[in-house]
Order: sequence, then structure tokens, then C-alpha cells
Amino acid sequence: MLDGALEHKDSMGNGSIMRPGDVQRMSAGNGVRHSEFNASDIDEVHFLQIWILPERDGLEPSYEQKAFSADDKRGKLRLVGSRDGRDGSVTIHQDVDLYATLLSEGDQVAHELADGRKGWVQVATGTADLNGKTLAAGDGVAVAGPATIEVAGESDAEVLLFDMG
Repeated sequence: MLDGALEHKDSMGNGSIMRPGDVQRMSAGNGVRHSEFNASDIDEVHFLQIWILPERDGLEPSYEQKAFSADDKRGKLRLVGSRDGRDGSVTIHQDVDLYATLLSEGDQVAHELADGRKGWVQVATGTADLNGKTLAAGDGVAVAGPATIEVAGESDAEVLLFDMG
């Protein structure tokens, strides 16, 4: 969630409102009905919806939502999604570690991408430098391991980093 408030309802009985910094994971599995809609009649909503195919078919439908504060992400990579839900992240049914960071101008983070792994860097807001290339909001870059991924803030930026098997 980047701006505003997004309301979620589903046939499993879940209902919530997502706010900036929240991460929601829903696995439709073998079937679920759901909707997401702007929770406000006046404010705009801005969010990223990311689809990751599960490692196997037939999973039971499930839902999870967690809040990650700006302080948790400012100037560092915060694990927000992983296969095993470690470090308080949401559980992703796939070999993926998803990190989020908030970078001000001059802040820098680095991540080692192991041999045989794939990376994806997505700039959600602002501008950032990825290994010497300037990226703006909406830009994404694929990286093949082994590699060192270095991301520096050029202006206030929110960046996602996917480390995938």
C-alpha cells in the first residue's frame, strides 16, 4: 500500500482496510471470492498488486495482512514476504524473499543475489540509483545472480527487491 486506504472483503470471512506500509497476501488456492475497493469516498488510493504463482496447485485459500512501519524500512532492506514467514514477514507459497526499503537522498542498501537466483528491483515511488542507473517510479529491472544489487536514493523513494529461486 502506497497511499490512501484499500478495503478488502472475501468469502473466507476476512475483511480489513490496508493503509500505507501494509502488505497483504491472499492465496486463492482452490477457490475464493474477493474484492478490493477504495475505502474512501474522497481520497485517492495507490497500491501495487503483485501476482506470484504458487509452487503448487490446490492450496487452501488463505489471507494474511501485516503492517511494516516506515522506521522498519527506512535506509534498510526489510523482509516483508518469504516462503517461511520468517522475521514477521507474510508467507509466500513460493521460493521468494521480498524486501522493501524507504530511501532518502544519499541512503543506500545492498543485497547479495546468489548464483542461480533471479532478482527484480521495482521502484514504487521516487527515484533511485540501481548499480549506476537512475530509475523512476514504475521502473523495474531484472538481475541475474550472482550479483551485488546496490540501490541508492536519489529522491525519497520506496523500492521493492525480489530474490527468487
